[in-house]
Amino acid sequence: MILIAGGAGYIGAHINQQLAAAGYDTVVLDNESTGFRSFVQWGHFVSGDLRTIADIRRCFDAYPITAVVHTAAASIVPESIQRPDYYYTNNVMGTANLIAVMQDYGVRDFVFSSTCAVYGDHRDPIAETQACQPLTPYGNTKRAIECLLADYHAAGLLRYVAFRYFNAAGADPGGTIGEAHNPETHLIPLCLDAVMGNRPAVTIFGRDYDTPDGTCIRDYCHVNDIAAAHVLGLKALKTTDISGCYNLGLGTGHSVLDIIQAVEAVTGRSVPVVWGDRRVGDAPQLVAQPGAFAQHTGWTPTYTDSQSMIQTAWQWHQREATMNMVN
Repeated sequence: MILIAGGAGYIGAHINQQLAAAGYDTVVLDNESTGFRSFVQWGHFVSGDLRTIADIRRCFDAYPITAVVHTAAASIVPESIQRPDYYYTNNVMGTANLIAVMQDYGVRDFVFSSTCAVYGDHRDPIAETQACQPLTPYGNTKRAIECLLADYHAAGLLRYVAFRYFNAAGADPGGTIGEAHNPETHLIPLCLDAVMGNRPAVTIFGRDYDTPDGTCIRDYCHVNDIAAAHVLGLKALKTTDISGCYNLGLGTGHSVLDIIQAVEAVTGRSVPVVWGDRRVGDAPQLVAQPGAFAQHTGWTPTYTDSQSMIQTAWQWHQREATMNMVN
């Protein structure tokens, strides 16, 4: 059985769906602070917090857990700058607690949701060998956890894969789950909310970056492709030790304005925007040099263009709007 910490969240729920489709039994451990209980549609659910060791033990006592997927984290960059104490306690201490309990129960396989924020500000496509220089407490906490995992592995106590996500996007094409946060901070769902009239406008933070159109550039990867990588990572750890950090991205950069234009093309509606100041901690460009994980496992993204990703998100947003009207 696979434990998914944070499995009620956006990425965790899609991982749970794909693990279930691959024949795995799953149990989700989530404190429901940012996730949604309605997203846990597969496996079992335990309400608990990684900062409370008793909650983790309760989960391991109740279920025969053989591996862990860890997606639970506080992840809002501006908030991390204002509340570093919370980010270190929640992200780093919570992960340390989880790994400590795994050791007590003899569980050795661990797949971790890291982030491209560990790299800092790099302009060229970023390989895993690039030096890590995080710009924010959020990035620092994820990098600290990567170091923790490497130390456990060096001691022979853990096999792990740490996925450095670039920007997750899209939704389950079947429409059962999608991207929702409270508060919402991600560009694509903000744009979709705006075209649906659920918010007055989308704020673009900064228009004078050293990029072709002056807005930040990011590498987007469909959430189902990210989830598929987790299934492959778990399988690989059972047969060979591929422990290390791997990028999950397409190697293609899209600016904020590119994404807004893609949303307009998909929805046929105009995205209202307002311009704001730069945010502290926003790198001008973050684009992956992918390939290392694919070489080990054959991982091949299905969604390779922004409009196809946005189309799945748009379908889910429309479905949610219809369901809310009915209810």
